Amino acid sequence: MKRFIRELRRREVIRTLGLYVGICWILIEVASVVLPTFDAPEWTLRVLIVAVVLGFPVTVVLAWIYDFSDAGLVKQADPTDTMIPPLGSRRMDFLVIGVLTVALVISVYMNVTSGPEVVEELEPLSVLIADFDNQTGNPMFDGALEQALNIGIEGASFITSYRRDRALSQAQQLELGDILDEETARLVAVRQDVRIVLAGSILQDNDRFELSLKAIDPTSGAVIADAAARAEGAAEVLMAINELAAEIRKELGEDSLDLDQLAAGEVVTATSLEAIKSYVIAQNLARASQDEEAIDAYRTATELDPNLARAYSGWGLSASKLGRDDEAEEKWNKALSLLDRMTDRERYRTLGLYYSIVSRNYGTAIENYENLVAKYPADSAAHNNLSVLYFLTSQFDKAVGESAQLLEIYPNRTLYRQNHALNAMWAGDMVAAAAAAETVIEQDESAFKPFLVLAMAALDVNDFEAATNAYGRMAETGTRGASLSNIGLADIALFQGRYADALKLLNAGIDSDSENEDQRGVATKTIALAQAQLAMDQRGDALATLQSLDPDTSADGVRFPAAEIYLALGDTDAAQVIATELGSQLRPQSRAYGKLIEAIVALKNGEAVSAIDALNEALEFSDLWIVRFYLGQAYLAAGYPVEASAEFDAALERRYEAMAMFFDDVPTWRYVALLPRWQEQARMSFNETVTN
Repeated sequence: MKRFIRELRRREVIRTLGLYVGICWILIEVASVVLPTFDAPEWTLRVLIVAVVLGFPVTVVLAWIYDFSDAGLVKQADPTDTMIPPLGSRRMDFLVIGVLTVALVISVYMNVTSGPEVVEELEPLSVLIADFDNQTGNPMFDGALEQALNIGIEGASFITSYRRDRALSQAQQLELGDILDEETARLVAVRQDVRIVLAGSILQDNDRFELSLKAIDPTSGAVIADAAARAEGAAEVLMAINELAAEIRKELGEDSLDLDQLAAGEVVTATSLEAIKSYVIAQNLARASQDEEAIDAYRTATELDPNLARAYSGWGLSASKLGRDDEAEEKWNKALSLLDRMTDRERYRTLGLYYSIVSRNYGTAIENYENLVAKYPADSAAHNNLSVLYFLTSQFDKAVGESAQLLEIYPNRTLYRQNHALNAMWAGDMVAAAAAAETVIEQDESAFKPFLVLAMAALDVNDFEAATNAYGRMAETGTRGASLSNIGLADIALFQGRYADALKLLNAGIDSDSENEDQRGVATKTIALAQAQLAMDQRGDALATLQSLDPDTSADGVRFPAAEIYLALGDTDAAQVIATELGSQLRPQSRAYGKLIEAIVALKNGEAVSAIDALNEALEFSDLWIVRFYLGQAYLAAGYPVEASAEFDAALERRYEAMAMFFDDVPTWRYVALLPRWQEQARMSFNETVTN
């Protein structure tokens, strides 16, 4: 081994390799800076590194055979000569040391000045896709290209697409026409604070299709980015849409996008424009509550593309709304089996929709939406749905935080500000709630729910005149506002004990809702009517009113008050049926109401401790205001006035949750009217206990 090492030294192989490593080190460090500056492909640096590695053994062989001397490149001397050339070795030593020193200095400098890699977080960007200018005359492209582009463009985490159907509805309200062309899209975008309008076109030249797309500033009309693509036939148009989406995403700032991967079809999860076309038709029908017709269109879409997962989920949702539960379950299972056919954003949205709407598994739905907003922070629908789910699970502070964050991203969206006002109301911040509501009213004269917030803010300080005026203004916004105004005014009348006025209002409201085919409005007003009749001791009328309810009505805000009235009328069996129905639901709130009914039955039977047990079980499902209210009554009946007072005081503190306690925006302030009487009974019971 010593002889071999000495031979390596004699032939100056070690010095040569040191020089080679130093030079290559410098070359790679410099290339890592220079190549990106000139937009060289990423593979260029990789090729250089591979060449350096492959050159190493070649250098070893050449250094062993040849020597670089004053006479030039010569073959090595006789290996029996073990003398190490003193002059050459000294020159080589200085050269190697110098090169390695330069390499070390460059490396240290690069590491110190570059610092840790900073990942640029792009600002959330909202876009509105205008109708493609279809110059081919082929109606197959109408609507399908926009949907395909929507899927492709939302692959970017910082981009979210404003719903086209909502934009078209706003255009119609503004009397801008029935199409969402570039000019109309720009006007809507300015009104809704959408940052960019995407306007595309497609034209045909024999069998070839030319597509173009431009990103436009809606205010100035300036073109921010543009892209073009070509399809050699109709079958390749989807691929061309992919290319357009990729190029626009790149120009808008996305730097992590693999254009080749996207162009290969990573985004569009359908295999034909015909399938997408049918899907778009189905979506429009479903949003118009024409679910029977929507299912036919969804069926066509799945026949054209058996793996179009989003069509199955839409089909399942429409079937569920029609009460066809077996069909809905089958289609949802099919959609869930095709999750791998979806983009990440589509997958999270589908699961969030399933868990929140279909199975009512709110906890898992929240997890999916939290993952969605973590990956796609600009997704407005995800933020909004997450805020709603926090509200539905009584996490009111989180709901406010989420809606506030959404407004930071999209400050001029009236829907989001309206939801923020409602969240703030339930969280008890009435000042912020009223301020947000007033802003919405200024921005959108057709908005009616903000008046609910103003009415409740007035009721909280016993300003009944202001609350009545707010409901009066609500009625002027349109049919839906008039319906909610009616139950709101009746709610005030019930709170004040003006039962005859409530009867008159509710009967008129039921007639109006029936004429407008508003089944939900009819149901909520029918319950309030039965409560008013019971308060007036019109027991027969109250029972008849209950029995007039649609038996298919399953809303908690109808079923639980119905059970309360049945119990007040002495019909325990009817109440128990409702308790069983609610207890069989997956939704935690429904099961909490089921347990609450069981507790009220126990109280009626004089079993206060059993009632307390049932109420505590209800709290495990959901910490509802009404459960706490009844828990105070149960403690009082069991002889525990201190515990009862604590629950009643907590109910007063949490009174904001009773403003519309069934999570359906229908006012229920009348329940708070009973609270002072129960608080007084608890105090009297405590005083009697102390005296005795």
